[in-house]
Amino acid sequence: MWDISSFGSNTALLDEFGRSVTYAQLASEEERIAGHIGKRCLVFVLCQNTIGAVAGYASLIDNGIVPLLLNAHLERGSLDSLIEQYHPSFLWVPEEMAGTFPAAESVYGSYGYKLLKTGYSDRYELNPQLCLLLTTSGSTGSPKFVRQSYKNVESNARSIVEYLRLDETERPITTLPMNYTYGLSIINSHLFVGATLLLTEKGLMQKEFWSFFREQKATSFGGVPYTYEMLDRLRFYRMDLPSLRYMTQAGGKLTPELHKKFAEDARKKGRDFVVMYGQCEATARMGYLPAERSVEKCGSMGIAIPGGKFRLIDDEGQEISEPYTPGELVYEGPNVTLGYAENVDDLQKGDERKGVLQTGDIAQFDESGYYYIVGRKKRFLKIYGNRVNLDEIDRLLKGKFGQIDCASSGIDDHMYIFITDPSLASGVKDYVVGKTGLNPAAFEIVVIDEIPKNDAGKTLYKELARYFQRS
Repeated sequence: MWDISSFGSNTALLDEFGRSVTYAQLASEEERIAGHIGKRCLVFVLCQNTIGAVAGYASLIDNGIVPLLLNAHLERGSLDSLIEQYHPSFLWVPEEMAGTFPAAESVYGSYGYKLLKTGYSDRYELNPQLCLLLTTSGSTGSPKFVRQSYKNVESNARSIVEYLRLDETERPITTLPMNYTYGLSIINSHLFVGATLLLTEKGLMQKEFWSFFREQKATSFGGVPYTYEMLDRLRFYRMDLPSLRYMTQAGGKLTPELHKKFAEDARKKGRDFVVMYGQCEATARMGYLPAERSVEKCGSMGIAIPGGKFRLIDDEGQEISEPYTPGELVYEGPNVTLGYAENVDDLQKGDERKGVLQTGDIAQFDESGYYYIVGRKKRFLKIYGNRVNLDEIDRLLKGKFGQIDCASSGIDDHMYIFITDPSLASGVKDYVVGKTGLNPAAFEIVVIDEIPKNDAGKTLYKELARYFQRS
C-alpha cells in the first residue's frame, strides 16, 4: 500500500511521551509482525492513537492481512460477541488487555501491543480485493462492517493528498480515533507522503494536548462539528499556534455560523480551513470545499474529490439538472466500497456497489456546482462525529428490555429516546451510553403516554419532532 521504506530516516510516528519511529524502523517492524502471523487472515485490531496500534495496522495492510478495526474501549460484551461471530485468527491489542483473553496465546509484542493467536480455525474465505473492515455504527458493537478494498483505500488516500497538497513536511496531530473512517483517512494519506504522525490519546480540553501540539509543531488537525464547538468555547482564535497550516472538518454538517467564524479566522491568519464530506461506505472522503472558497461558499460541503463525481436524483431516480432542487446525493468513484459484511461468510463477497453509492443524504447544488446538504433520507444521526443508526438503537433496547415500547430520534449531537415506562428511564440511558461509549450529555430520555404510530403500527417519527428542544 505505502512505499514505507523509501522514506528512510523520516520520522513516521511520534507519540506524546517522546518515543519515535522512523519509516525504516516502521518497515522492519511491519516485517516482524507479519512474520508472526504468516498468512492472509482476519485480525482484530483494538485501536488507540499510539505507535503500537498504527504500526500493527500498517503491517497488516502492507502484507495482505485483513484488519478489522475496533475501539480499544469497546464494551467487552460487544467485543466478545464480535470475536465469536467473526473468528479472527489473531488479535492485536494493548498489552494491558492481553491478560483478559486467557484462551489466546501471546506470540509477539512491541510498542505496547501484543499479538494474540486465538486458536480459531480459518473456516472463512477472504475475497482477494478485501483490504480492511470498519464499523458502520460508531461503537455499538454492531456486527455490520464496511468492506473496503485495496483500490478503495489507495485511491481515496491519493485523492486527499492531491486536494490538500500534502507532502513529507506535514505533522498532523491526532484528534480522532483511528478506527473511525475520518481518523484513519488522515493516517492513510500522510503515510503516502512520508509525513510525521503526532500520536496522542489526549483530548482538546486537556492542557497536555496543546503542550504536545506546540512542542512538536503540529501543522494540521481534523475535527467533527463537536470538535469545533469545543474549540469555539476554548477561544481557539486567541491561541498562538504558529506551526498550524490547515484544519479540516467532516463527520457532519457544521453550522453556517461556526463555518464562517473558522473560515474567516483561518483566512486572516494565512491558514486553510477545509470542510469535507464523506462516509465510511466511500472509504472516507467524497467531497471537499476548497479553502479559497470557504468564506464565499459558507455552509457548502463543496465539490467532488479528484476522481469522483456527484449527481442528484429525484424520487423516481431521474437526474436533477436545475440548481437549488433537492434530491438524493449519488456519488461515483473508485473509492466506493465493496459493500457490507454482517457475518464471517460475507468476507468472501466481491464488489456489490460497482463504484456507485446512493448516500442517503438530501442535497442541492448552486449555480456554480457547489453542493449543500439539506437533510437525510435514512434514520441516523451524527453524535460528536460518530454515525449512530437509530433503528439499531431501537433494536438494542428491545433486545435488552423485552417488550419495551420505545423510539429514538433527534438531531445531530442530541438523541432523544422516547419510552412509555418511567421506571426504565435510568436503565435505558445507562445502557445506551454504555453501548455507544459516547458522552451521556448527548442522550435525553423522554417519557410519553404512548409512541405515536400509524394504522400499520409504524412509528410516526415526525410527530416526535416537537420534543427536539435542547435543554
